[in-house]
Amino acid sequence: MSDPLRIGFIGGGFITRFHIQSLLQVRDCVVAGVADMSEESAESAAALAKSIGVGPNARAFESNEALAADPEVDAIWVCAPNHARVEIMQAIRQGAQKREQPLKGICAEKPLARTLAEALEVEALSKEIGAPTGYLEDIIFAPSLVRGREVLWRRGASNAGRPYLARAAEEHGGPHSAWFWQKEIAGGGVLLDMMCHSIEAARWLLTEPGAPRNSLTPVEVSATCANLKWTQPKYANDLSERYGGEVDWATDPTEDFARATVKWKTEEGQTLLTETSSSWSYVGAGLRHTFQLLGPEYSLDVDMADAGVKVFFSREVSGDAGEDLVEKQNAEQGQMPLVPDEPAHYGYSGENRHFVDAFLGRTKPRLTFQDGVEVMRLLMAAYQSSAEGRTVDPSTPSLESYTPFT
Repeated sequence: MSDPLRIGFIGGGFITRFHIQSLLQVRDCVVAGVADMSEESAESAAALAKSIGVGPNARAFESNEALAADPEVDAIWVCAPNHARVEIMQAIRQGAQKREQPLKGICAEKPLARTLAEALEVEALSKEIGAPTGYLEDIIFAPSLVRGREVLWRRGASNAGRPYLARAAEEHGGPHSAWFWQKEIAGGGVLLDMMCHSIEAARWLLTEPGAPRNSLTPVEVSATCANLKWTQPKYANDLSERYGGEVDWATDPTEDFARATVKWKTEEGQTLLTETSSSWSYVGAGLRHTFQLLGPEYSLDVDMADAGVKVFFSREVSGDAGEDLVEKQNAEQGQMPLVPDEPAHYGYSGENRHFVDAFLGRTKPRLTFQDGVEVMRLLMAAYQSSAEGRTVDPSTPSLESYTPFT
């Protein structure tokens, strides 16, 4: 058996903790350590890795550069806020130059950066470093979608022709950290934060298994953004109070709802469509997380909020607010879905298993930073379409300098 891949995480927050928990189902890897702007956050994430047995020697690092330079770290997972991605890649480059053995891989959480220009810079820095890359899009590794796509293409498309329409929606009541609500840090609102999932998932569903990404070409993007809830005075005030004045959506919002339609062309010239929607203004039992794939004589429906388990608590049962039943939980009473294993259900276990195998040389990465750049290209086209009220060609060179909200 090969030596395990020793992973260093940059960022010690919510998403890193999801990744660490998912590693319980991934062989041949350990958590080597965590670097974060907050020493407390880095130590807490390292302690989690130790406590569940996936990082017996995990430790907090004093800087991103130190983590990248350490010979006990083989690969890096970048899970820090969007505004820091270029700076982090620069620190990784500095650390990598001090190594005797090169890094085996660098992964980065979605979205790759705040703008297309930044995403291209992140990709360029990765090429300077010379390590293989991975774009962390968990949804295309979700077991329900993986299995549904395989069956539909094998039985439906092979008999009746390829699918032509994919829909994806992800909605919840809003993020759990202040930086998501601040456009200077996040780069945008719900479109950037969540539609990156939906657009990539819908494209992947429409792509024939085994075919390259460029077998589908996006030719038109049409989008609408709106503020439906969080700019209302009551809710803007709630946000401000929740985050100690750090968030001011009354005067400085992004968007809490987004919808986009992308027109694609196949290599044979057939027109396909993806319809995606994302929202921070949805209140219900957990998340709304749905997918559809439609073809001439078949269809696929996936509701990831339905994991087959529901619990009910009457008004006589009370408890602290939390997310111990499902991510983005909105209540602690009534009937609610329960996801038995969220890291596996949402695809984190599958994606980490894949990238560990890729960085150990067993397979090629299915998603790289280049793919993250292409997702960002579509997101910027969607922002421009909404802002200017027109359809946008995503191949337009000016998107490389486009910045939403300026």
